[in-house]
Amino acid sequence: MAQLKKKIKPVDLSKVKTYSIKKRATKTKIKSFAKPIDLKSPEKFFETLPNFLKASDLNQFIQLTYKARKKNKPFHLLLGAHTIKVGLTPILIDLMEHDIVTGVSFNCAGLIHDIELAFYGGTSEDVQAGLVDGSFGMVKETAEMFSEIVKQASLENIGLGEAGGKFINANKAKYRSLSIFAQADALNCPATIHVGIGTDTIAQHANYNAAKLGEASHVDFRIMAAICKDINRGGVLANVGSAVLLPEVFLKALTVARNLSGGKNSLTTANFDMITHYRPSENIINRPTKNAGKGFNFVGHHEIMIPLLAWGLKQKFLTA
Repeated sequence: MAQLKKKIKPVDLSKVKTYSIKKRATKTKIKSFAKPIDLKSPEKFFETLPNFLKASDLNQFIQLTYKARKKNKPFHLLLGAHTIKVGLTPILIDLMEHDIVTGVSFNCAGLIHDIELAFYGGTSEDVQAGLVDGSFGMVKETAEMFSEIVKQASLENIGLGEAGGKFINANKAKYRSLSIFAQADALNCPATIHVGIGTDTIAQHANYNAAKLGEASHVDFRIMAAICKDINRGGVLANVGSAVLLPEVFLKALTVARNLSGGKNSLTTANFDMITHYRPSENIINRPTKNAGKGFNFVGHHEIMIPLLAWGLKQKFLTA
């Protein structure tokens, strides 16, 4: 028969070793506390944030972006198409106009939504309702305009993003002032489109030319690789809401840039999204910056986080 276990006696805490708080490394100090917001000095808002965790990270990311642009290094944005759908285009265009953002990249849906907004002042449909009767994505005008953009890209041997901006401006779209591709074209700011065959509504139409579309998008991939050469030499890149496609494109374009250029790698990256995904974490934050810089992760709704980021950037650039 097994022996009964001995009764456990509580430890005697009178024998523990202690030391003075004066010798302890302290993480939280009152000098890093938040400050009350002064509504008479809104330009000092970011100085009132506590110097902890994500507030500290955001201020550091803004500072690193400022330093990079002062050295004429790029600040490039990878953008999910929903950034257009939630009304952030005016803010993004404003950052381009102030030469803070130097280039943008989207998936194919970004150009689709931008076309519809530029010409008709509205975009986005009820997918569930359209799926029931097979009408989802079957608007003819969007497909026709997109087809013309692909033709123009092929004829001029230019990227899909550039062709989209030129098409919108040449046809004097009513709302082109709010088109990120039209304004990128007007500002001579690179805008690239990276497609997946069969992932977008335009693929459902008879005038869809997959070969020419892929060719135009590959031009944009090569442009992105050229941009990555400069990003990799002290520039900044932020991914806003692309969970898979654009982080994968960036990793490959950065690989090409490093393959062609060699030398020391140095860059700053950030990911902005509502939840943390695997590919942005690895392909944006961790892998590119390993022994080569710093990556940041910011979780929150884009319709709040991107205006906040833009506020901090403009405050820094215009008041420093």
